Amino acid sequence: MAGIKGLVGSSLGELARSKGFKVEGRSSQELDFTDRDAVFEEILKVKPEFLVVAAAKVGGIAANSKYPVDFLSINLQIQTNLIDAAHFAQIRKVLFLGSSCIYPKFSPQPIKEDSLMTGKLEETNEPYALAKIAGVGLISAYRKQYDYSWISAMPTNLYGPRDNFDLESSHVMPALIRKFHEAKMSQAESVEIWGDGTPLREFLFVEDFAEACLTLLELYNESGAINVGSGQEISIADLSQLIASVVGFEGHITFNASKPNGTPRKLLDSSRIFNLNWRPRTKLKDGINATYQWYLTNLNKGNK
Repeated sequence: MAGIKGLVGSSLGELARSKGFKVEGRSSQELDFTDRDAVFEEILKVKPEFLVVAAAKVGGIAANSKYPVDFLSINLQIQTNLIDAAHFAQIRKVLFLGSSCIYPKFSPQPIKEDSLMTGKLEETNEPYALAKIAGVGLISAYRKQYDYSWISAMPTNLYGPRDNFDLESSHVMPALIRKFHEAKMSQAESVEIWGDGTPLREFLFVEDFAEACLTLLELYNESGAINVGSGQEISIADLSQLIASVVGFEGHITFNASKPNGTPRKLLDSSRIFNLNWRPRTKLKDGINATYQWYLTNLNKGNK
């Protein structure tokens, strides 16, 4: 597995081991996935039956806006090296993990897989989205040219233990958890949230997504992307209130409408994976609480 110590990789690795699979993998700290020769050497040495491409450079609106070259170039290198190496090593099945941000900004809701490349992307994460679209395309091209049973999954916003809580590069869920925790500890009167609070977002607990990945590896073999979401959405304003209540912050929440909202609504149509008898199990509040408890436990271990 590429990216085994990240949010998805760690949860998927734990689940796969619990079901009797032998799991090997490398993190970006152990292997430079932009080093093509090193990636080829590692894949040939391990030569797994399945390869999950969970390694990527990820971040929220602020990081994507500040480092567009990094999010496009580095992700293109990571995924191309891994997918090409899988071909060279004749890996039986590859699962490429993308993101719901690949879909156009104003896609009909809920978003079906055939909405891909039918409109303009959200400007704040366009470079990352372009890289992931290229990954989906490369998987499909390998399927067509070499008759591989390789697949691509597009998860909605994931969160959970081992998330990135750095305020400069994190996604909305871990960023809000940290903001509200620090505000509680400093007894701040208020917390400011980017945007006006109206955008709607869908969230999926990472352990539920790990179950989905195993389901897809076992049962799915189609070209193009397949969506993986919870089917539930919540506004940023309501999410902020929910996180504040879990954390125990009792101050005011303000919204800075001068900052970007991002896509106004992004709910996936996950009916295709639902038809494979997979469903998320974790309620949003329970998942937030589990994530916050992990954050508290790891606060002084360099996992901020």
